[in-house]
Amino acid sequence: MAKTKKFLKTWKSSVKPGKQRKYRANAPLHVKRKLISSHLSKEFKRKYLRRSFPLRKGDSVKILRGQFKGRRAKVASIDLKKLRVYLEGIQRPKRDGTKVNVNFDPSNLMIIEFNLEDKKRIKSLEIKLKK
Repeated sequence: MAKTKKFLKTWKSSVKPGKQRKYRANAPLHVKRKLISSHLSKEFKRKYLRRSFPLRKGDSVKILRGQFKGRRAKVASIDLKKLRVYLEGIQRPKRDGTKVNVNFDPSNLMIIEFNLEDKKRIKSLEIKLKK
């Protein structure tokens, strides 16, 4: 039996959920960064001519699904290994009384304000506007 590689650059898509999970779990960091993309608000969609954009620490987001639906918060940190996003001020109590940060899937968030401290990020946002 032949060994399968951990990550294939040529892999396009599969119907099998196991293969999809394997692709996401074993992807290199430069690919995982793109997997941390969130939807843009309606005004940003019109302004930048794109549907989604990778999240970054400091972005303001609106939660679209789950217990905290409708709340707005800033991105506190991003876990590329687990492909999860942590938001400031959104915590859940544990049974022993301590509070723990809640993690979110980026697909359940919508970017409402960008962290534009980086000039490269501004350029990458405006790429589609030049075409």
